[in-house]
Amino acid sequence: MKIFFLFTFSTFFWSPFEQAAASVHYDKILTHSRIRARDQGQNVCALQQVMGTKKKYFSTCRNWYQGAICGKKATVLYECCPGYMKMDGMRGCPAVAPIDHVYGTLGIVGATSTQHYSDISKLRGELEGRGSFTFFAPSSEAWEQLNSEIHRNLIDNVNIELYSALHHHMVNKRMLTKDLKNGMTLVSMYNDQKLLINHYPNGVVTVNCARVIYGNQIATNGVVHVIDRVLTAVGNTIQDFIEVEDDLSSLRAAAITSDVLDILGKPGHYTLFAPTNEAFERLPRGLLERIMGDKVASEALVKFHILNTLQCSEAITGGAAYETLEGNTVEVGCDGESLTVNGVKMVKRKDIVTSNGVIHLIDEVLIPDSAKQVTELGGAQQTTFTDLMIQLGLASSLRPEGQYTLLVPLNGAFSDDTLRMDQRRLKTILQNHIINVKVGLNELYNGQELETIGGKLLRVFLYRTAVCIENSCMVRGSKEGRNGFIHILRQIINPAEKTLHEMLRNDKRFSVFLSLVKAADLDDVLSQPGKWTLFVPTNDAFKGLTDDDKDILIRDKNALRNILLYHLTQGVFIGSGFEPGVTNILKTIQGGKLYLKTVNDTLLINELKSRESDLMATNGVIHVIDKLLYPADLPVGNDQLLTILKKLIKYIQIKFVRGSAFKEIPLTFYKINIIESNVQPIIRKEEPIIKTYTKIIDGRPVEVTEKKVTEERIIQGPEIKYTRITAGGSDNEEKLKKLLEDEVTKVTKFIEGDGHLLEDEEIKRLLQGEAPVRKEQPTRRTQGGTARRRTRLAYP
Repeated sequence: MKIFFLFTFSTFFWSPFEQAAASVHYDKILTHSRIRARDQGQNVCALQQVMGTKKKYFSTCRNWYQGAICGKKATVLYECCPGYMKMDGMRGCPAVAPIDHVYGTLGIVGATSTQHYSDISKLRGELEGRGSFTFFAPSSEAWEQLNSEIHRNLIDNVNIELYSALHHHMVNKRMLTKDLKNGMTLVSMYNDQKLLINHYPNGVVTVNCARVIYGNQIATNGVVHVIDRVLTAVGNTIQDFIEVEDDLSSLRAAAITSDVLDILGKPGHYTLFAPTNEAFERLPRGLLERIMGDKVASEALVKFHILNTLQCSEAITGGAAYETLEGNTVEVGCDGESLTVNGVKMVKRKDIVTSNGVIHLIDEVLIPDSAKQVTELGGAQQTTFTDLMIQLGLASSLRPEGQYTLLVPLNGAFSDDTLRMDQRRLKTILQNHIINVKVGLNELYNGQELETIGGKLLRVFLYRTAVCIENSCMVRGSKEGRNGFIHILRQIINPAEKTLHEMLRNDKRFSVFLSLVKAADLDDVLSQPGKWTLFVPTNDAFKGLTDDDKDILIRDKNALRNILLYHLTQGVFIGSGFEPGVTNILKTIQGGKLYLKTVNDTLLINELKSRESDLMATNGVIHVIDKLLYPADLPVGNDQLLTILKKLIKYIQIKFVRGSAFKEIPLTFYKINIIESNVQPIIRKEEPIIKTYTKIIDGRPVEVTEKKVTEERIIQGPEIKYTRITAGGSDNEEKLKKLLEDEVTKVTKFIEGDGHLLEDEEIKRLLQGEAPVRKEQPTRRTQGGTARRRTRLAYP
């Protein structure tokens, strides 16, 4: 009968003559432990002991400063570092521990049970003899924790079973912790059985998932590492275990269906979190049937339970994320003696060691996002949206084979008034959050338009630290499911319906501002297509403005335009798209600068609070303010105007420079001029070249006249029409017309040897005054709307 056992617990030892080789995790952690205890004397190490247990660790910085291991409080102990001992009356640990053969060393490190069993099994002579051995010696506590039946069988047959079991803990060469590399496989002295070594970044070293708790105790004929468990023999693969374990029949069926089972039979270092049959039975029947009926989803589900690294339970002293074969990560942690997966205690049995990894049995099925329908991706903060999708019949309308993107507002975005709306209106609102294509976060770009299933177009705005869809910006949490993406938004999306001008006209709060806009001839600016951000003062900002004051403002159109256009900037800037607490500088159409930042979800413009922000228009966005904005560095040169502005603006000191005038702002900044030109095909013929010469034919001189004709023609030449959109202005228009007239010849001119008319990009370069790219090629015949050059000889 062969003996099988396992692992747990870790303390670390540093050989006195291996200090220079402290280049691996175990030794580095031990070095930090010595530093932490330097005030306690020479060669003292600091450890943490988990309260209520005998577990002691030379722990990581994180556990040390948290004062806890696996969420449990840990007390600090000071002990002699491995390889050293105390001397009476002296501080610290100044003496070097004695060196003996392996058998004697077992007593030095306190592995007295292993020493005793070595004696009665007749292994003692070998441990005292010549050679170089590594002995992974179970502690006395490890033997006490061994299954009583197995323990009894060993003791009843010491010459064979016990002797073989102890040999299984030995390697026929000396291996210090620095030599124990992660993923290494050693061959034991019993029947060439494998010993799987793992050396983790937190300093934990394991052998077949048993943790080294006292390492590197040098002996004259080898080295002793004390471990926390009696080792088990390892023979089968993870696949072998699944195939014979009755409690994993559901997992076995899923692994076979998805063609994943064979992977677990190959060499590797895997960790399998294996759901039991009971875990599968707790899944909703429809969900399990859908996933099992979809090979892609079932493969994702099984692979989501497999790590491509070997994670023994005793190596986990805190939470960490590990990548699965499915591609996403799971967080594996611990809570006292229990392992946790994604923060949930679900591990029923730990550390089933196989030849290619380790298995932990769990009582829940882990379902990755990639196996879920897009409607199943919402978390606890998006339940209002997902519940409404089900109630209003929208969830059932999304086909499993379809492709969708859900823009899901947080629960807090739904007010009581919204939830009390008529169901038809509520359904329309939800439809504005469903896109009929699959669009990932990294596929979104500024200016992109997304069409909803309700036919609305939603604009995408990208900023330095935010992505916004219309008025609502995203928060972290985008996920990809089997048939789509989900993106989490702060607010309900309000698609734009009206232009900036229409929104001002329909809201009585802005009647004064709108009347001034009209007087300044700026109506068209706010009505035309574009991308604007408009800071709109309410009527409250104009309190105290008399009709006479208003007339004075209107008569000075230059001044009025400067004031109004200081409220307008090019580009759409959503308030929640700004990085909180950071000042953003925007240049206005007037030329001055606006200073914007968000503080506690409130937008500040020149330190003035926006009373309402992110009112979306088809050509921009409105932020409502209750003060008139004015550039602090712009002087006023008119007494009357100064008096009026002082009535309205009290939050800054307006400069007065007598005689100064406002600059003229032409309306060319927004006008679109479309100029069209029809370029007619041109056919040219060159004058024939006539040559006369004498040629000897049959021995007699003959005078020959040769006519060389060269012609260039357009075969089925098309009429080419070009449209150019400019920034406006009559001067520009006239220049462009002249440019078109001058360039018509260039556009249709045959480029010798090229054999084709100019392409669209070349035409654009010509229209912009740039030289065309010339290509030198041999003359060739062309088809369609191209020119060809033909030379023929004609004899009279």
